[in-house]
Amino acid sequence: MFRDPFTLDPNKLVLCEVFDGKHVPIEGNQRSQCVRVMEKVKQFQPWFGVEQEYMLFGLDGKPFGWPPQGPPLTAVSCAVGINKVYGRDISISHYRACLYAGVKIDGTNAEQLASQWEFQVGPCEGTEMGDHLWMARYILHRVCEDLGVVASLDAKPIEGNINTSGCHINFSTKEMRSEGGLKYIEEAIGRLSERHAQHLRVYDPHGGADNMVRLMSHRCTSSFHVFSTATASRNVSVRIPGHVSRKGCGYLEDRRPSANCDPYTVIRALVETCLLGATGEDDDDEEKETVPS
Repeated sequence: MFRDPFTLDPNKLVLCEVFDGKHVPIEGNQRSQCVRVMEKVKQFQPWFGVEQEYMLFGLDGKPFGWPPQGPPLTAVSCAVGINKVYGRDISISHYRACLYAGVKIDGTNAEQLASQWEFQVGPCEGTEMGDHLWMARYILHRVCEDLGVVASLDAKPIEGNINTSGCHINFSTKEMRSEGGLKYIEEAIGRLSERHAQHLRVYDPHGGADNMVRLMSHRCTSSFHVFSTATASRNVSVRIPGHVSRKGCGYLEDRRPSANCDPYTVIRALVETCLLGATGEDDDDEEKETVPS
């Protein structure tokens, strides 16, 4: 439950799970299964942070603010200026609405394309990550509704050889965050490397189809077909941030999830692959198969 930034106190926004008449979660309700898995790994204190990219469009279906000839197709990440950035007031309005609501939003910036933006949510522990990201997305669409624009979470919002939209997931455990944690980060990346194809099947809502056109090994993306990792590189599947490598502890960044991913499914897959094998848990839990074998 969150404070309602649109009708203000004492009104609330309530995030609800949906069940059928037999009290069974409907097919689209991934939260209940995520809760079960997070309960199994709670001793690891899994933290998550997300970097949610999105694109703004006008009601005519064209990128918001773009002149008829289109803006220069050069990177404008964190840029400033009316000729480079469109929609800053929308980004700030969203940020303030999330703060009022109590969403754990902690940053925002202009992205690679004019009218493409990003906001960050976290750190959150366990299932809370999905709760706060879904509410942040809802608030984004409500803000855009009031301001007469459309926010797109499409992985490939514009056709052609042009930047795409992702939802990078930063992940850590208490061991990774502690002194010497780089060892545990590298072990987790090793496990992720063994299940690349399986993860991609749950990293977008269409079983990998969206990421197939997004992950093209250029424009800050990795290859859809081959797992890769490196320190401080933007063109890999999973990276170790430079400051994490220097400090020797921290978190890993999975850059593969698409902008339209279901965060409950993504974080559940991460802990299943990286942690459940280390807990001695049996694999016979019928609710466990987020990441297909």
